[in-house]
Amino acid sequence: MDEDESLRRYGLYPVGVDLEEVRSLLTARARLEKCAQGDGDTELMRLCCVQLFNAGSPDDVLLIWQAKTASMDADCSIGIQLPCGGGLPRTKAYLSEQRSPEADAALRRLNLCEAAGDFEGFSVEVHAAYYAP
Repeated sequence: MDEDESLRRYGLYPVGVDLEEVRSLLTARARLEKCAQGDGDTELMRLCCVQLFNAGSPDDVLLIWQAKTASMDADCSIGIQLPCGGGLPRTKAYLSEQRSPEADAALRRLNLCEAAGDFEGFSVEVHAAYYAP
């Protein structure tokens, strides 16, 4: 599946079974990307992250983070705002409650990026509109 097919099949706001398929697709692509940079199709990975961002579930925060950190290309392609589909405060609270090195790393990076101004003027609605056609 490529980016165009995923967009046709799931749209920007997948729900239900489609949302589960997007999660599975992102998991598989992130795994490929982690094994060999370029194998995961970072454009498709970014689209999956946008779709999950639009769903706004805190349960997707670490999945998006795993995709973002799968490679240098993925890190550049997947914006730091994409794990924050439920909003920055809610995402930071969720990560603070998790007890894993991965959650700690994500929270540290969010805090650094926030301090650097990467979330200035950020809102879920405005960011979602950025990706809309």
